[in-house]
Amino acid sequence: MRATVDTMRVLCLALAFAAPVGASAQESETAPTAAADENAELYCRNIANAAADARYQRQVDALTALERRLDERIAALEAKRAELEDWIQRRDDFLAKADESVVAIYSQMRPDAAAGQIAVMDPEAAAAILSKLTPRTASAILNEMDATTAAYLTSVMAGLPAAARGVAGS
Repeated sequence: MRATVDTMRVLCLALAFAAPVGASAQESETAPTAAADENAELYCRNIANAAADARYQRQVDALTALERRLDERIAALEAKRAELEDWIQRRDDFLAKADESVVAIYSQMRPDAAAGQIAVMDPEAAAAILSKLTPRTASAILNEMDATTAAYLTSVMAGLPAAARGVAGS
């Protein structure tokens, strides 16, 4: 800010030293008088505060505009977060209901039929269903599956990391 005030003073002095209208080239090259020096310095001092105030006001206006934009974006993000939380709650409620009914369906199926359907499901969904079944029913279904698929689903149920599970079986 100090450099800006100094720059303004230099510009003010340059204006004050400029040749008056109608002056000859020789007169404009001569040193300015003390009165002109004093007037230029006084002018520069007088406008320095106004220029600093204008600069400050511009900065305040810019910050206010940025703050308003930030508040709008925060409000939009909060609305999206609330919408997402609502959607997640509805999804969780649906899955809880669906899980109970799906588990009940698979627990009543013959193990060979259930194994055929569970083997082609998404591995995480299949493992979730198998883990909610009674151990006796889940073991009967896994017994009817291909050994690779059964081993993979068992490792998903056990919570092993993807690298330890290897390639998903089918």
